[in-house]
Amino acid sequence: MDAIERLSVVEELRRLMARYVRYADHQRWQDLANLFTPDGTFTPYKPDGSVWLHMEGREGIAATVGASGGPGVTLVHHLFSDEIDVDSATGAHGVWAMEDIVTRPEDAPVSDDIPFRGMHGFGHYHARFVKTDGTWYIAELQQTRIRLDFTA
Repeated sequence: MDAIERLSVVEELRRLMARYVRYADHQRWQDLANLFTPDGTFTPYKPDGSVWLHMEGREGIAATVGASGGPGVTLVHHLFSDEIDVDSATGAHGVWAMEDIVTRPEDAPVSDDIPFRGMHGFGHYHARFVKTDGTWYIAELQQTRIRLDFTA
C-alpha cells in the first residue's frame, strides 16, 4: 500500500468516526449501529477501568445506546487528535481523544445504568476497523474514561 492509499484509508476512517458522533448527537441509533460490523462490539469503561456496559451486534448497540437518548436529552460529542494505523487494505485501528456532554431532563429516571441527570466526560475511543465489500466498519469500539463529572 502506497502513501496515497494509506492517507485515503485514514481519511475514510476519520469520516466514519465523524458520522458516529454525529449520529449519536442526533440520536440516530440505528444509523450509528449500522456503522459497526454485524457482530461488532462497543464497550464503554468507567474511569476506574471497570466495564460500564458491553454491547454486541448492531441491534444490541442500537437498543442500548438508544436507551441513553429520548425526549429532552441533549448529547454533544467531540473527537480530537486521531492516531490511525492502517494494518492492511482491509484492517486498521485507531485512538481518538474525546469529550462528551449528556444532559437529561429533570424528570428523567435515574437507574444503575444511567445514574445521572448530567454528565461531562473526557477520555478516548479505541477502535478496530475492517473493510468489507468496499466499506469500512467498526468491528470493535472501546471508550475509556479519564474523567467523568456528574450532576444529580
